[in-house]
Amino acid sequence: MKSFFEIEAYQELQERIDNITIDSNAQWGKMNGSQMLNHCQAPIKIALGKSDVTMKSNWLIKVLFKKMMYSPKPFKKNAPTPPQFRSLGDYDFNIEKIELQKWMNELWEDRNNENRKPHPVFGDFTKDQWGIMQWKHLNHHFEQFGV
Repeated sequence: MKSFFEIEAYQELQERIDNITIDSNAQWGKMNGSQMLNHCQAPIKIALGKSDVTMKSNWLIKVLFKKMMYSPKPFKKNAPTPPQFRSLGDYDFNIEKIELQKWMNELWEDRNNENRKPHPVFGDFTKDQWGIMQWKHLNHHFEQFGV
């Protein structure tokens, strides 16, 4: 499984984001490109400890969904997004793209951090799990927009 923290995977994601344009259409789901770019920032901010997102968590969520976050199995298309992570606004595409690239760069620079705060829903992850989860989420949405 690829990891955001591996140079080849990171560079691939950077190349793919460059191919997302304002005219890129979603192959599934309800988000437009600017909403997707905004949405993709949230998990990165969580990994960096720069998010104030809170959610109720319980053992069932942790047992059923935590392993899915970093398993090799792809995320399901059209899976529901928790309200705290929905990007429903009217965002500026170019600004959101620059912001996502900025957050991706910051996480890359912080890739060796072994002491991340627990995820607000799933709790603790290892460095490897964080890297896989970040790559998997970005890959899912980049595929959604055909790149």
